[in-house]
Amino acid sequence: MGKDSKLFAFLGVFLTVIGFIIVYATQKKDKYAMFYAKQGLVLFIAWVIVSIIGWILAFIPVIGWILGTILYLILVVAWVLGMIYALSDEQKEIPLIGTYARMIKV
Repeated sequence: MGKDSKLFAFLGVFLTVIGFIIVYATQKKDKYAMFYAKQGLVLFIAWVIVSIIGWILAFIPVIGWILGTILYLILVVAWVLGMIYALSDEQKEIPLIGTYARMIKV
């Protein structure tokens, strides 16, 4: 695995959906980069879902704000872990995200 694989894997997670498109368009055959690009795509989808849930929870005073904040923090931790894993030279699944990323067939 070369530096390009790690760079594209990092971009796949860091830029989420745009990173997925970049990796898919340029490095489709690179299994390492695609592994992390798919996780970045799922991370983006999770972010959209959490945003919708957070918007709904905003109508519940205090408890809704706390739950929304916790969900966002979980996503930020998953995102940072994904970036670290992408630079690690190993294919590690991001917790909670990796299972769904395996379902994506490209």
